[in-house]
Amino acid sequence: MGERRWDVLAMGRSSIDLYANDIGAPFPQIRSFAAYVGGCPTNISVGTRRLGLRSALLTAIGDDPVGDFVLAFLNAEGVETGFVARKPGRRTSAVLLGIEPPDRFPLVFYRDNCADIAIDVDDVLGAPLGDARLVLITGTGLSAEPSRSATLYAAELAASAGAAVFVDLDLRPTLWHDPRAFGPTLRSALRCAEAAIGTEEEVCAAAGADGIGEAVRRLQDAGARTVVVKQGARGSTVFDGAREMHADPFPVDVCNVLGAGDAFASGLIYGFLRGWDWHRAARMGNACGAIVVTRHGCANFMPYEQETLDFVRARGGF
Repeated sequence: MGERRWDVLAMGRSSIDLYANDIGAPFPQIRSFAAYVGGCPTNISVGTRRLGLRSALLTAIGDDPVGDFVLAFLNAEGVETGFVARKPGRRTSAVLLGIEPPDRFPLVFYRDNCADIAIDVDDVLGAPLGDARLVLITGTGLSAEPSRSATLYAAELAASAGAAVFVDLDLRPTLWHDPRAFGPTLRSALRCAEAAIGTEEEVCAAAGADGIGEAVRRLQDAGARTVVVKQGARGSTVFDGAREMHADPFPVDVCNVLGAGDAFASGLIYGFLRGWDWHRAARMGNACGAIVVTRHGCANFMPYEQETLDFVRARGGF
């Protein structure tokens, strides 16, 4: 296999994110919001691009000004948007967020008739699944049709073309018609997966298990040899086959935790594609996540490669 054009092709949701400017204010008392770009795979496409990778995004937006807003930001970042579909009659998704650190970040999703859940098999066939080193899919992309079938099809095509398939579990219970469908649906996608990434809660929900040890084993049995567990202020742990590796965190003062997991995934993917071992890649993920939680938003605040490497070096290295 020759050189592939893209390092990362991320697939799934995109949105305009409206983040409260009134830090600490309860939601009813918010007076203004800042407008950013968000959505798990969209954030990761920006995060990996800022780390120097060649990143493309497969998502869908409405034929509306909000879609123009999302597209303009991605183009300015250098993310390849040639595979972003317009869905006439649908709306670009939106998310509103309150910020009450350290542990309250109420989210409101506006996804009725949203464009990205209408990604279909034709959109997948128009994307370069065979020309990417790594393809990222997400749990929300599996939450409804036609995106569910398209996402499973993309994972299968990518794996058959020799790409590494990463699954970000991305559990948003309110976006599923029945949250009990999350686990069986996610496990069906893991047969094509190199790795699954999620919080302890997401891993247990995807596995249908109460304890993290049993949950990891079930996800590995479903096909994901490597399971990466994001643990917030406690760092992260990689379960690679029978090996368990903990990556220590980088303590910081928290402004907003939303976006930290996507920053983590960006750093992890960067390390994986650089050929680093899992521990070092997870530490890079921890560093990216630590930087983002000190900031106001998600995609707009993803760290750059040298910035992150300097951050790690200043704190003792990998």
